Amino acid sequence: MGFSVYAGWKQFLNWLDLHRKQRLILLPETSKYKILIIRLSSLGDILLTTPVIRALSKKYPNSQIDYVVKKQYSSSLQYNPLISSLYLYEKEKAKGVKEQIQKMKYDLVIDLQNNLRSCALTLGLRTEVKRFKKPTFKKLLLVWTKINQLKEIKPIPMRYAETASLQLDDKGLDLFIPENIKPKLTTGQKYIGICPGAKHFTKRWPEEYFIELGNKLSSQNFTVVIFGGKDDLELCEAVSSKIENSINLCNNDDLLRTASNMKQCQHIICNDSGLMHTATAVGVPITPIFGSTVSEFGFIPYQSNNTILENNSLSCRPCSHIGRSSCPQKHFKCMKEIKPNTVFDHIKSFL
Repeated sequence: MGFSVYAGWKQFLNWLDLHRKQRLILLPETSKYKILIIRLSSLGDILLTTPVIRALSKKYPNSQIDYVVKKQYSSSLQYNPLISSLYLYEKEKAKGVKEQIQKMKYDLVIDLQNNLRSCALTLGLRTEVKRFKKPTFKKLLLVWTKINQLKEIKPIPMRYAETASLQLDDKGLDLFIPENIKPKLTTGQKYIGICPGAKHFTKRWPEEYFIELGNKLSSQNFTVVIFGGKDDLELCEAVSSKIENSINLCNNDDLLRTASNMKQCQHIICNDSGLMHTATAVGVPITPIFGSTVSEFGFIPYQSNNTILENNSLSCRPCSHIGRSSCPQKHFKCMKEIKPNTVFDHIKSFL
């Protein structure tokens, strides 16, 4: 019943979008406009929209670009000079945000979230709304049947750009850090960062592997720096306590402080997580380790110096397009067969 209601709602919104497009003309590039981007969550997905912001600014110079984002992720966009205003979305205040959007009378709205909450914000607007078309069916087909209709690995920023017929430049992600936020780490030292956390269990390389790798790096006179957010506090403390001379910079989701310290690292090892995209945005070479997810989903480091390590010998990958709380096969080979020695040798050759 819930699925049929959802499908009916989406069908109505798709009809409404088509109706709008039939009576609207594409914006001339020479004029100034008010443009709204909607991407509520999560950290990595929001950072992956920053090439689209640049492309919009270039295509429609001097236009006003505003953005709707959940309050807890707003620091990722707070100092972006191309954004005029940020609407901080909170579920209990959604009505107020929608009223503000309606008053602004935007010329174009780009919904890169495309879920019930973002659609509710745009319902009733007398303007063109372009929505991100998620390849959900192809993802689920790959997860459930292993039939791969996503053989072309297209990074998410490119898919976002297609939503509004934009041409991206060859630069990477943007994350602007104000000058008053200074790193704790000293410039020029031999720092290697590790980010042991991820939202889902099947996207986390084992804790004991991070510890073993950290001690190998420490034995080579590198200082290992641990990064994470508030959900990773316990994990980061456990890892840091067992790595000689490590520095634990896990904090209560202070993204800009984390990013400023990441910039001092020579390399960062991480899972498929928001901090992977944070490290990418500040230009640090990275080695991401992928478990239950695969590169074909598009959530890969964008325009960066990186090498993804993943176990391509398993027929059970991917087992999810977002991650799971446990391994469905009970063996977790996608992560356990990527040994610390393999990662260590890769880092040594890279450096």
